This record gives sequence, C-alpha cells and structure tokens, in this order.
Amino acid sequence: MGSAVPSRTPRAVAPLAALRRLLAALGLLLLGAALEDFDLEFCKALRAYSVCTYRNSKACRGNLVYHSAVLGIGDLMTQRNCTKNGPTSSTNSEMTHDPCNYSGHTEVREHQGGEKTPPPTYLFCGLFGDPHLRTFKDHFQTCKVEGAWPLIDNKYLSVQVTNVPVVPGSSATATNKITIIFKSYQDCTDQKVYQAMTDDLPAAFVDGTVSGGDENTRSLHIVEKVSGKYIEMHARYIGTTVYIRQLGHYLTLAIRMPQELVMAFEESQDLQLCVNGCPSSERIDQSGHLPLPVMGKLLPWGAVSHPRSGYTLETATTKCHEKMLVKDIYFYSCVFDLLTTGDANFTAAAHSALQDVEALHPSEEHWHIFPRSGVDGVGRDSKLFVILGLLCLILVAYLYNFFFLDS
Repeated sequence: MGSAVPSRTPRAVAPLAALRRLLAALGLLLLGAALEDFDLEFCKALRAYSVCTYRNSKACRGNLVYHSAVLGIGDLMTQRNCTKNGPTSSTNSEMTHDPCNYSGHTEVREHQGGEKTPPPTYLFCGLFGDPHLRTFKDHFQTCKVEGAWPLIDNKYLSVQVTNVPVVPGSSATATNKITIIFKSYQDCTDQKVYQAMTDDLPAAFVDGTVSGGDENTRSLHIVEKVSGKYIEMHARYIGTTVYIRQLGHYLTLAIRMPQELVMAFEESQDLQLCVNGCPSSERIDQSGHLPLPVMGKLLPWGAVSHPRSGYTLETATTKCHEKMLVKDIYFYSCVFDLLTTGDANFTAAAHSALQDVEALHPSEEHWHIFPRSGVDGVGRDSKLFVILGLLCLILVAYLYNFFFLDS
C-alpha cells in the first residue's frame, strides 16, 4: 500500500546505514588481522544483513532506498566471494522486530528514541445475556438495544451486534448475530470480515480463509476451540483478542484491545456501546442496579402478572449459585435473566462471561464488579425495616406503661 511507504522509510534506510557502521567498526578492529579473517567476518556481517533485509521485503517493496541496500549487499558479497549459506554475526534488535506484532512496537520505540516507554494499556469489553454490557471503562449496564448496534467502530476494527426479543411482552433482548470487520492494515492484513449467527458460528472469515496477511506470521487468525460453539480471533498486529461463544440460542462476545487503538476514532463514530455505553433511553438498569424482584415476586415491569419463567427468586438464586459462588454483578445478571426468560442457558452465559473476563481483563482486582444493592441488599433492607418497627412497638409499649399504668 502506498500509505505504508513513509512509515517504513526509517526501517528501509536502517539496514544500509547500520551495515556501513558495522563494516567500519570491523575494519578498525581487524585492521591488523589476517586478510582471510577479515573476509570471514565481513561475510558473516553481510549474510546477517541480507537476512535482515529479506525480512522487510514485503513492508519495503516500494522503497527505492531499500532496494539499493539489497543490491549493495549483493554486490559486496560477490566482491568478497561470500557464500549465501554460512555463519552470521548478531544484528541489532531494531532490525529484526516483527512489524506485525503490536506487543513489540513499544520496545522498538524505546530503542529508537532512547527513552523508556510505558507498556501499552489494554482495555476489556464484554456482552452477554439479556444483554449485559461491560464497557471499556468497566461500567456495567443492562440494555434493550433491539436491532443492530455498534459495539466498536474505530480506524482498525468494527464490531456490530444484532439483538432480538427473547420473551414476548418483555423488554429482554439477546444477541443472535455478530459482525466483525478487521480493516486493512499496512502489509499485515487485507480487510477481513467475520460473521456469526445463531447456530452458525464459523471458524473462518466470510471469504473462507482462516487468517489475514502472511500465513507464516499469523498476524490475524481464527482458532476454533469448540466446534460451532466457541472461537477465538487473535489480531497480533493490533494486539487484539476476541472471544465469541454460542450458549443456547444466543451469542456472547468478549474483547481485549489496546487503549490507544480503542480511542482512534472520529467524532462521527461516537455511538460505540463499548466506549460510551448504551443510550439512557435503552437502559433497563438504574446506574448499574438491576430491577430484581422483591420477596420472591416477579419483576414489576413488563406487564407480567403471572410467572412465565418458572423460576422464583429463591430457585433462580440457587441455580445461579451452582455456577458462581461470588455474588458479584455476573451472579445477579444470571438471576435477572432466569427470572426474565426462564432459559437456563443464560446461567452458562453469565458463567462463561466471567471466565472470559478472567482470561482477558488486564487487572485481576477489577474482575468482579459488586453492585451497591441487589437481592441480598433488598433482604437486608427488609430486615432493617422489621427491626425498626419492632423497636418502635417496644418504645410505644414502654411509654404507655410509664404514663398510663403507673399513674
């Protein structure tokens, strides 16, 4: 691609410049050595830089300076009768890094600038169940968002989900389609589109391939973990990992991506659920708190006056406790989904979503999110009112005895 040439120019010039420096140093060090020893070291250096330039052949194919370096190395090898195969001298790490490996970019910038660069910051976003959304800012929301909505939309990646109603007469929706576009990036990958739907979770992109770019570098590839149920996508060139699962009739998604790439979007791309959360008009929860039932009754919203799910608060809590011992927001989401839909597969979805957090979220201390109120909180509030009521009765009885019976 033409746009890649300017960014590759420093690396294209580097092999020839470094070659000259190394040869000059070798000349000074070996000035008094035998001519054959000098030629031996000379050829080792030339082979090393020949290998180095070959590694950058795709990235610098349109750069004339790069091709001049290749020809210069070839001429020098011919003049010194150097064989193509043989020992090589060690080269600078700057010349051997993988340009399609995001994790190596920081080290390269450090070496070039001479200053210590902090490691990249990674962010996590997940969507599962009713659907429940965990944003890149670790905000937890439950939303309706029926239809197609963008989770992520930046210069590197686009992720769109489609949600459909789960239970008639309820606001509950769940994800039945996911579309991901890995945008073309330099020489690391061409544009690749992936699409998953209920009962169709392929282990390949839409064009039938399983990787992007050079198959040997595996800068972008799909790994099938469980046939038709669980796949992973690894985009090394942008340091991004995506998990997609099908549990029951619906899909879940989890993604980890570097913060600097997450924020690489235009103003027109501001409607991203993973970045800004759901619009307030689409929120079912109230500041992260799910409208769970009280005292075993059904949800007050949705115009449902009789049990449809088959679960009570007690049985839903017991069912979710089988999979999740910690009563965090994932546990309460499980209870919420069971009471709303009656579909036990949502229990597995909440459990898997927490597993994906533990696998992809960079900060262990933020794996669990605890609501300020929930089923247990409602129970404690109810007990508090009962205790206060008893205290009031005792006080009234005491005052009655003091003022009336004693007199």
